[in-house]
Amino acid sequence: MKLKRVVVTGLGAITPLGNNVKDTWNALINGVSGAGPITHFDASLFKTQFACEVKNFDASKYFDRKELRKFDLYAQFAVAAAKEAMEDANFDMDKLNKDKAGVIFAAGIGGIRTFEQEVGYYFQHPEAGPKFNPFFIPKMIADIAAGHISMMYGLCGPNYATVSACASSTNAIISAFDQIRLGKADVMVTGGAEAAISVAGVGGFNAMHAISTRNDEPQKASRPFSASRDGFVMGEGGICLILEELDHALARGAKIYAEVAGGGTSADAYHLTASHPEGKGAKLVMRNALEDAGMKPEEIDYINVHGTSTPVGDISEVKAIKEVFGENAYKLNISSTKSMTGHLLGATGALEAMICVKTIEEGIIPPTINHEEGDEDPEIDYKLNFTFNKAQKREVNAALSNTFGFGGHNASVIVKRFK
Repeated sequence: MKLKRVVVTGLGAITPLGNNVKDTWNALINGVSGAGPITHFDASLFKTQFACEVKNFDASKYFDRKELRKFDLYAQFAVAAAKEAMEDANFDMDKLNKDKAGVIFAAGIGGIRTFEQEVGYYFQHPEAGPKFNPFFIPKMIADIAAGHISMMYGLCGPNYATVSACASSTNAIISAFDQIRLGKADVMVTGGAEAAISVAGVGGFNAMHAISTRNDEPQKASRPFSASRDGFVMGEGGICLILEELDHALARGAKIYAEVAGGGTSADAYHLTASHPEGKGAKLVMRNALEDAGMKPEEIDYINVHGTSTPVGDISEVKAIKEVFGENAYKLNISSTKSMTGHLLGATGALEAMICVKTIEEGIIPPTINHEEGDEDPEIDYKLNFTFNKAQKREVNAALSNTFGFGGHNASVIVKRFK
């Protein structure tokens, strides 16, 4: 069976840097941090009091007041991003075969804010009895964003969510890619959304010592590959990519951003939350992605790394890159855009895949910000080009995005220039 080719024809984004793709991209290439004090709740008693929140999001642009009651914030972000991506793809919806168009949309956690509100109210008012909102369950569950998007556009093809912690939306993209190249769909709406900057989200990650506590300078807190890094910065948002079978896209004269070349998955099979210290799973997942794409390491120009700014994770990913790419590792541009966006958990893979697509379109590599002279980690090879602090112009013909999640889940996707 000959596999079909898959291209990207639409992009949408709600991020800590902007409420659309254009604003997000402009902030990225200018090295802007999205971090600031938490406003979603009173974090004054928490070890971490800052995050990368979405700013000035106006839900009334997407939902009427009655309809909004059915949507957790994570699903609001998902629908908003999907709307931008679908408009960007510019389908004639009367001609689109909706039986062959589907949605695979990820969330690592889902509606945690809804869970807090509903269960919290019960424990605060037990005398009132269990008076739960009838929308409680459908607002909370991690698959509901995919359901909402499919219903909004009447898309009856493959429809589900992927949940693999921080690898979730990369897995969603790979799954959507597979649906099209195997001939099961012509169009897939894919990506991820997360809104876990909440009492339980921040409190839980604090208890694990996973997130930065640099409260005095939040915009400098995410500092991947620097010796003083002390954990990731939480982010939130929604990102959507429209994947389309090549002939289908050409037939309707669609704008083609890039081609999806391949994807890989693996497991560390090592630890509940920590990556393997030698990058065992990271090496395997990148090799699997290259093999799936039929590409050699020297064909990759840019890697958007997982690079969360954690002590162990950054080191193990660098080790893996050096082993997989050999001497070519020193010819690559590498950057961790989480230094600006924060870590969007289940949505981060989609955001970073979108960034890879934009590097191909624009010929600019976004930087890894917050690295300071004298803040070098002796276990990291600084002969590698981490694109520190300033964007770099470069022709990018192929880019790889890495995402690794708690539980040892690893996923990598490769996009390349369409020819």
